[in-house]
Amino acid sequence: MQKFCLALDLKDDAELIAEYEFWHGNVWPEIKRSIMEAGILNMEIYRFQNRLFMIMETDDAFTFDKKTALDKANPKVQEWEELMWQYQQAIPGTPAGQKWVLMNKIFEL
Repeated sequence: MQKFCLALDLKDDAELIAEYEFWHGNVWPEIKRSIMEAGILNMEIYRFQNRLFMIMETDDAFTFDKKTALDKANPKVQEWEELMWQYQQAIPGTPAGQKWVLMNKIFEL
């Protein structure tokens, strides 16, 4: 099993943040299915103010390249991503064209 931690910001607007949380309480079944089909075993998203933190646990065959290719070929995922982007904004320093940015582990107990 692999574990990845990623970060992303939301637009700093209380109404938009509430809508974003609504959608994540009502994730479309096609989106959940696409996540699992990519080899993601568990996914959690946490929020502090407008900063999001995602923890993903995946099978050993998971790669971000595979997930990206599956997402690009899935119209429902593209629709979801377009909907979510109206609430999201990249963290400063995120490479162009990316949303979620992979975090580096710096400590483990």
